[in-house]
Amino acid sequence: MVPWIPIILGFLALYIPSLYDLFTGIWSSDEQMHGPVILSISCWLLYRKWPEVGKIGARSQVASWVFFVFGLLSYALGRSQAILQLEIGSVLPVIIGLILSTHGPAALRKLWFPLFFMMFMIPLPGILVQAVTIPLKTAVSIVAAETLYVFDYPISRTGVILQVGQYQLLVADACAGLHTLFSLEALGLLYMNLKGYVSFRRNIALATLIVPISFVSNVIRVLVLILVTYYMGDAAGQGYLHGFAGMTLFITSLLLIISLDTLLGRLIKDKVSNVA
Repeated sequence: MVPWIPIILGFLALYIPSLYDLFTGIWSSDEQMHGPVILSISCWLLYRKWPEVGKIGARSQVASWVFFVFGLLSYALGRSQAILQLEIGSVLPVIIGLILSTHGPAALRKLWFPLFFMMFMIPLPGILVQAVTIPLKTAVSIVAAETLYVFDYPISRTGVILQVGQYQLLVADACAGLHTLFSLEALGLLYMNLKGYVSFRRNIALATLIVPISFVSNVIRVLVLILVTYYMGDAAGQGYLHGFAGMTLFITSLLLIISLDTLLGRLIKDKVSNVA
């Protein structure tokens, strides 16, 4: 443990300022609130898998220095130029470099999923988010409005603005954006890893189905907010019950993932690995 103390202290000195900026900045927004959750789960997965790493194996010094230097350069550029993708993304090559230099490639193969899962905490580029979020919000708004119209609710739609009764609601990015799809994809991958599936077809099928699951869950979330606002008023819809609608999104997604996974289990026979 003693040899790790300088490494841990150096790592903390490097990234604590970045984490502080994230927690007080972008991670405090509704769109990026999944960031600290992903970080916490990634740390737990690393802790969970670490006993499998075992003793120090054959080290790869050249590769470790390549990753380590690349990570530090990415951090320096991202930190100095306020490019979050580079600043936060640099943590992956830095960790990979440290693992290669201390435990070798065998350890990296054991820890591949926690490191891969950590990628989901990296903020997405704004251009990509805007390009995908606008059509997603429009589609969710159309489906939500048409669904309530079928049940004779007094609802109309103009773009992503919904008018129900005397209330007007704007479908925000957090309700139907790319960030939601991103976080739900992470949830699905975590579910598959914990289940320990080894079938490539089953994993790919379930990961692909998370896209429509995300869309359906977003529609349900918007429907809940509309109905809460319609029956209980704007204060309830935008106040204390707004967070409940967010929980509805993830509960619905998890139930759909489990249901479709059960169906896939009947269609695609799979073995479950002993160690997830």
